[in-house]
Amino acid sequence: MASERQLSRRSLLGRTAAVAAGAGALTATAAGTASAATRDVDVAIVGAGLAGLTAARDLVAAGRTVAVLEARDRVGGRVVNLPLAGGGVTEGGGEFIGPTQTRIKALADSLGVDTFATYNTGKNLLYKDGKKTPYATDGLLGSVPPVDVAGLANAAIVQASLDDMAKQVPVDAPWTAAKAQEWDRQTFETWLRANAVVPSAKFLMDVACTSIFSAEPRELSLLFVLFYIAAAGDESTPGTLERLTETANGAQELRFVGGSQLVPVKLAATLGDRVVLNAPVRTITRSGGGYTVTADGVTVTARRVVVAVPPPLAARIVYDPLLPAARDQLTQRLPMASVGKAIAIYDTPFWRADGLNGQVVSDTGVVSSTFDNSPPDASYGALMGFIEADKARELDAASEAEVRAAVLKDYVTYFGEKAASPTSFVLQRWNNERYTRGGPVSIAAPGVLTQYGPALRAPVGGLHWAGTETSVHWMGFMDGAVRSGERVAKEVLAAL
Repeated sequence: MASERQLSRRSLLGRTAAVAAGAGALTATAAGTASAATRDVDVAIVGAGLAGLTAARDLVAAGRTVAVLEARDRVGGRVVNLPLAGGGVTEGGGEFIGPTQTRIKALADSLGVDTFATYNTGKNLLYKDGKKTPYATDGLLGSVPPVDVAGLANAAIVQASLDDMAKQVPVDAPWTAAKAQEWDRQTFETWLRANAVVPSAKFLMDVACTSIFSAEPRELSLLFVLFYIAAAGDESTPGTLERLTETANGAQELRFVGGSQLVPVKLAATLGDRVVLNAPVRTITRSGGGYTVTADGVTVTARRVVVAVPPPLAARIVYDPLLPAARDQLTQRLPMASVGKAIAIYDTPFWRADGLNGQVVSDTGVVSSTFDNSPPDASYGALMGFIEADKARELDAASEAEVRAAVLKDYVTYFGEKAASPTSFVLQRWNNERYTRGGPVSIAAPGVLTQYGPALRAPVGGLHWAGTETSVHWMGFMDGAVRSGERVAKEVLAAL
C-alpha cells in the first residue's frame, strides 16, 4: 500500500473540528499548500514530524512567528496511520509508548488523544528450530522466550552486563564515556560473540537487536547500543535493555486511540496555515543576518532555521555556506536502519481464542516478531509483523504481492490456517519512502560517535538540529522526537 495519500487542498483550520471530534483524519493540509509564495518569519522549521511540530508549538507560544515546511502531503513523519478497507486505521510507523516516555504522553494528553493497553493477555509464542512453544509472560522470566537453561543463564549475564555498561554512558555525550574509545572500536556483533557464548543466548540477543534497531548486530557500534540502552529512561530513571524490549512495563506498553498519527494531526491543527505541505526544502542559504529557505513553491526568510528531519535527509539539502566538515561527515555516517510493517486484518482476533496474545519471536521467516494490533474494542483482528534489517533489504525490490505472500506464510506458520485469508492487508515499506528511506532511526557504526558525535546537536550559526536522533532520552522513539522539539525551541528562543 502506498503510504502517500492523495489529499484535498483544504486548510488545517477546516479540519480542526473534525479532528477534535476524534475523526482520526489521516492528513492535515495547510491552507494553501506549497503554492508560489514568500513568507518572512522568525523561525523556519524543516519537517512536520513530532519534532518540528513540537518546536513550532513552543515557539508560537513564546510569541514567535514560524513556518513549518513539510515535503510530504501529510504531517507526522515516521508516524502514520494507514486506512483500512473496512474502516478504521492501523499504524504504519511509530505506535507504542511506555514508562518514562513522559513528553509524548503529556503532548497526547494536552491534545485529548487517549491511550489503551497493547493487547498482552495470553501467551507469547516462540518459534525456533521448527517448533512452536507458547509461553506465559507473567513468571520470573517475563517475556524472555523459554530457550534452554544454559542459554537463559548466559542471556541474563549478557543483559546485566549491557545494563551495567550503559550506566557508564552519559546520555548527553556518550562519546565522553571513560571507555568510549574501546566500546566504539567494536561492533555489537563482536562483543556478542565474545559474551553470548551459548547459541540460544546469541539468538535471543540477535532478536532483541533487530527488534529494537531494525539492524543487524554487525551494523552497530557497541557504544551506540549502550547509549541507546542508557537513553531508554528519563532524567531520574536509568535506561535498561528490558525497558526497550518489554510490552508490560516497557516501551510497547500502550497505544493511541485513533492511531498514533492523530497526535501530530491534532498538533498541526493548532498551528493552522503555519504548516505548509508538499514543500520539500531544497536549499538553505545564509543571507545577511538571516536565512532564505527555498522549498518547492514557497520561499521563507527567517532569522533562525530548525532542521527537524533524519540526518541522512538533512544531508540532501544544499547549504550555502557549506556546513562544517564534522557535521557533514556525521550525516554521511548515520544511515537509516531498514524496516517495514505488514498488517493483516481479520474479522476477529482469532488467536486470542487459542490463548495467544499475538506476540511472536521467531528464528525464521521474513517476520520474526509480531503484535496484536487490533483496536481496543476488538471489532476486528489485526496482526502486525515487523520486517527488519536483512529481511527488509531482501524484500526492497519485491512486489507487494510477493511480500504479502511471504508474510502470510509466516503468519500461517505461527497462528494456523486461519491466518491465510485476511480480509485486507496493508504494508508500509519505509526503505522505499522518498522522504524517509528507512527506519525507525539512524544508526551508528564503529567510530562514528567518538569522532563526529559532538556535531549531532551543535548549532551551525543560525541553523539548529532536531529530530529523535538528537534526543538524549528515548532516541528513535516518538518521545525522543517530542523532547528534541522542546529542547530546540528553548535553544532558538535563547538565541533570538
